[in-house]
Amino acid sequence: MGFTVKEFHDLVRILEQHPEWRAELRRLLLPDEVLALPQLVHELITAQRRSEERLTRLEETVARLAEAQAHAEKRLERLEETVAQLAEAQARTEKRLERLEETVARLAEAQARTEERLARLEERTDRLEQALERLAEAQARAEVRLERLEETVARLAEAQARTEGQLGELVDTVQQLVVDVGRLKGDALERRYRERAFSYFAPLLRHIHVVPGEELMERLEEAEDQGVLSRQEVEDLLQADLVVRGVRREDGKEVYLVVEVSWGVGPMDVHRARRRSDILSKTGLAALPVVAGRFLSPEARAEAHTLGVWQVIDGHQGRTNPD
Repeated sequence: MGFTVKEFHDLVRILEQHPEWRAELRRLLLPDEVLALPQLVHELITAQRRSEERLTRLEETVARLAEAQAHAEKRLERLEETVAQLAEAQARTEKRLERLEETVARLAEAQARTEERLARLEERTDRLEQALERLAEAQARAEVRLERLEETVARLAEAQARTEGQLGELVDTVQQLVVDVGRLKGDALERRYRERAFSYFAPLLRHIHVVPGEELMERLEEAEDQGVLSRQEVEDLLQADLVVRGVRREDGKEVYLVVEVSWGVGPMDVHRARRRSDILSKTGLAALPVVAGRFLSPEARAEAHTLGVWQVIDGHQGRTNPD
């Protein structure tokens, strides 16, 4: 009678319910060698673990030996370097000894020469003593002459002091004269630009008209009354050397030129023209700053280009518009 599938499943169910029967069934079904396998595997695992532990200790020992070997090699290298340094030091010492021997030899030669010179010097000492006696006599005579010379120098110093005082007065006079001449030249140049404004500013304007002081004053006082300008600004603009009205050639617009005239135009002239032109612009008039003179310093030229100030130099066609 065969073993059916149902009976097999019943057997499996029974074994699941009775675990102690499974061990008995394995003993009946499996040979002793197979049953001994778990024990053998456990023993192999234990032996493998002991082998790995011994291998780990062996690797650590090898590492310590390698480290000791490296340390020994480093000490050996340092020892070799020390020996090399000692050898170099010995070589340098030998060279220094050689040079020292040469120096001692030269010193011996120099000592011999010195002794010879001392012998000659003793011979010359007597002659020097005689010469010193003659020098002492000459010194006494020189002191007498020096006293007379000091008296002469003292008289010359007094005369020099008087001359320096007179020269200082002369310098002050000349400086004041230079200032006066400069002021006269500036006044003359300002009058020339005022009288010939139609010629000097023609390249820029048409229908040129020099604004009289009364007309300018009237407009500025009106702006002051309206609170547009302060009294300080009015007084500042009234100090302008020249104010010119005209029609600008490039666009036909009426503009005012605020002109600072100086024989030699400097940076301060440029700044004054710019400031006073800005003051006039506050009144609603189109104003342009201008500096005019016989020559323009490099610093003033740079400031004029920076601040946008026109330059009329020496009254010729050398008029330049700032970049």
